Amino acid sequence: MGSSFEESGMAVKRDAPVPPPLPATTLMTRKPPSGRRICCVSATTTEIWDSLFDDAYRADVSIHTTHDIIYAHSSILGLASPVFRSMFKRKGKSKKQVKQFTVPIRGVPTEAVRVFIRFLYSSCYEEEQMEEHVLSLLVLSHSFVVPRLKRECVNQLEHKFLNIDNVVDVFQLALLCDAPRLSIICHRLIIKNLKAVSLSDGWKAMKESHPVLEKELLATVAVEANMQKEKEKKMKERKVYLELYEAMEALVHICRDGCRTIGPHDKDLNKHQDPCNYEACKGLESLVRHFAGCKLRVPGGCVHCKRMWQLLELHARLCVDSNVCRVPLCKNFKERAKKQKKKDDIKWKILVKKVLRTKSITGAPYFTLVTSF
Repeated sequence: MGSSFEESGMAVKRDAPVPPPLPATTLMTRKPPSGRRICCVSATTTEIWDSLFDDAYRADVSIHTTHDIIYAHSSILGLASPVFRSMFKRKGKSKKQVKQFTVPIRGVPTEAVRVFIRFLYSSCYEEEQMEEHVLSLLVLSHSFVVPRLKRECVNQLEHKFLNIDNVVDVFQLALLCDAPRLSIICHRLIIKNLKAVSLSDGWKAMKESHPVLEKELLATVAVEANMQKEKEKKMKERKVYLELYEAMEALVHICRDGCRTIGPHDKDLNKHQDPCNYEACKGLESLVRHFAGCKLRVPGGCVHCKRMWQLLELHARLCVDSNVCRVPLCKNFKERAKKQKKKDDIKWKILVKKVLRTKSITGAPYFTLVTSF
């Protein structure tokens, strides 16, 4: 029985079905090895369509380029491009028995037209050919409405072939060929490297043929420069408002808890305690000491004291409850604010609003330390 059992087991292994092969890859390869053909279909299908194009078997279309004639099939071109389809349909109606269609495609290199027509057959191209004729292929794919090739040309330009020397030409073609993403990328590259781009041959040619476009680019650069200056200005203002907010926190900390060598009279201070968490305490501590011992003290008499008066008034306008606040003169400044001129009061309110908004933008809470005990 053992022998028959083993034999039956062997038979099962011998008769097991062979798993089917994996399906062929049909997706576009984005980063192929150098010199490798890029295809959107399987290799077998590619060979068949390439052979049909190369042999021109029963071709009924002659494409006249600047220096050569390329033969093709109207049925394939018509399926791949609605422009070709409309062209053949119109010519077919004008002549009842049409044996040969003639299509002129001039103004681009003959080799670029050949690569374009081959792509309509097999959805393939050579890397070297794409690099050499990418701009012509972009124009042809847009003119004859071939979205697959147009997307591939845009992708290749965005990630591989776009540089300072050709960015102006690519930018103009992107505008003409309705490629908004590519035009935005080119526009950003031009603005970022305007000095180098303005020395290129493409810029000189654009200056002669499209002076309006040059003016628009220069105007955009000026707008970008102003926006950058405005951005830097706002960043500096935000930094000042943030420093004011931190100074308010440090002032409350000194008057309520004390900081090493300075603080309220009812607090025991320790010179050797851990470093303070408030960076503003370093400058504010010396300012408070000066304010306490300065003989001029009146506003306008001493620059440092004037600054301290302003900090105290700002604190009073931020403080929620001056009755329990430990900061000196807080209540006096609140009473003074009620009698202040409307113009001055508006200025202080704007400052308070900007200080609080700046701190809220950074993700921190509003001025809450003033009311904590």
